[in-house]
Amino acid sequence: MQIVETERLILRRFREGDADDLFAYLRAPTATCFLSLKLADLAEAEAEVRKRALDDGSVAICLKQTGQVIGDLFGGGAGEEEEDGTSSVGWNLNPRFGGQGYALEAAGALFDHLFRVKGFRRLYAYVEDHNRPSQRLCEKLGMRREGVFIEFVSFIKDDAGNPIYENTMQYAILRREWMSGAAATANRLA
Repeated sequence: MQIVETERLILRRFREGDADDLFAYLRAPTATCFLSLKLADLAEAEAEVRKRALDDGSVAICLKQTGQVIGDLFGGGAGEEEEDGTSSVGWNLNPRFGGQGYALEAAGALFDHLFRVKGFRRLYAYVEDHNRPSQRLCEKLGMRREGVFIEFVSFIKDDAGNPIYENTMQYAILRREWMSGAAATANRLA
């Protein structure tokens, strides 16, 4: 992904030197869907950064003033645009930076890039039914809830080792919806 700047953020590929910041929020992921990405130590974080640096769909969210990585986005990786112009999108923010509008600012810039620059037709996100902050973010981005998948996926197990299945919502937005709502979205991002 090319570098994208917003008022407070820089969106870019991961690179050497990002491991400490990535480890800060992936040593104890707060969203169950990211538990499989849990990092045990800095060496694992360095390996994860090397992997993400090669993935065009993996985006570091950095504070413009300091360069600190405060989260990440995904969407529009290699091969997705060749399908039907549809891409899955998602976000993971260091909880220390939650509630300040960074996720909305970053995701809005990613959506704009995927629609305007990469030419995607449709973006969708899966959100667990208990993850209200991500549901609100989808709604602020102009996405609509398309459905709920009951007991769709399991990220954790109970004490007996049985999977605990979660209900998952699917949100989506079309390029024409994003473009027609771009002014309204820009106002929401402000």
